[in-house]
Amino acid sequence: MKKTFLFLTAALLTLASCSSDDNTPAEETVSSGAKVKPSVGGPNQPNQVYLDFSGQSSTFINRGSWDFGFSTGSDFRVVINGSLKMAVKKLETTDMTLTQTADTDVSVGAGTSPASNGYCDNPTGVLAGGGAGIGTAIAEVSATDADNKVYLVNLGFAVSTATPAVGSVSIDGDARGWKKVRILRSGNGYKIQYADLNSATYQEKTISKDAEFNFTFFSMASGATVAVEPKKANWDVCFTTFTNYLNMGTEVTYGYSDFIVSNRKGGTKVYQVLTSASTYESFVKASVVETSFDASATDQRKIGSNWRNGGGPNSLPSIRDDRFYVLKDAAGNYYKLRFLTMTNEAGVRGNPTVEYAILK
Repeated sequence: MKKTFLFLTAALLTLASCSSDDNTPAEETVSSGAKVKPSVGGPNQPNQVYLDFSGQSSTFINRGSWDFGFSTGSDFRVVINGSLKMAVKKLETTDMTLTQTADTDVSVGAGTSPASNGYCDNPTGVLAGGGAGIGTAIAEVSATDADNKVYLVNLGFAVSTATPAVGSVSIDGDARGWKKVRILRSGNGYKIQYADLNSATYQEKTISKDAEFNFTFFSMASGATVAVEPKKANWDVCFTTFTNYLNMGTEVTYGYSDFIVSNRKGGTKVYQVLTSASTYESFVKASVVETSFDASATDQRKIGSNWRNGGGPNSLPSIRDDRFYVLKDAAGNYYKLRFLTMTNEAGVRGNPTVEYAILK
């Protein structure tokens, strides 16, 4: 995990200090505002970038560094890495020694994977649900071991290293292959068993909860937990590639670039305002409509891909300048934010700029 300071405008009244610890901020002065260039990493968009507006910090990690996130709440839920287009399917066995076979239907992609299959996590970020596209793709981990089945796991795609045409993206690299996985409870934490599909033996690791974070993240490649998100009180939004649902007559799974999720689990709320640039400048705290935040309590996608045009056969994606966003963090600070660029001066994607200001 890497941490950088935000790029600040000269109009800032204060500078916040920031600890050298990735996840522990020093005492800070709440930021008045800034222009931020999140380190998304260019047209391969290799990084997941976490912004904390009040703490004036930006933390990023390569999105290929983790596979599963284990909820640290009172529930026992596990998420998969949708930024890599991972997908999972529950099997009708608890026996990890049995050989399994890859199933190409277990995938992400319009026309190939209806959301109702339940192979991907619900993109709202709400973990609870009974499957079939609602809640996590992996069922809640039962206290009864015999109820916890083996899952067939499509590991999705590595981060691409190809150079696309200017203005385009190249997100998906080589296919990462398949695993079989079983997850059990271990006291107040978890136990994960994982192996190659044809292996009669498996690896097993225990994973603890830490209530200061939304999730504990785990990588099968390293066989260890990984620092991904900052502490849940220390971030507001994340720039990432993302597995979303898309309505094409029926809901299907679909991979997005340039996506932004809010920290709904950590208490961040946000809503969109359709307006003009002049209205952004005059928008003050008294303009906030509290009830407009309500929808973001159950959906992390209120910014999502709405901040930019998707482009088409004869046009590239571009910023939407007819909207901005109002954000309320878990500490009760209010901000307005708008997006200024999605490319650098050479037109290369994965180089966004966001402007924000505190509302008083």
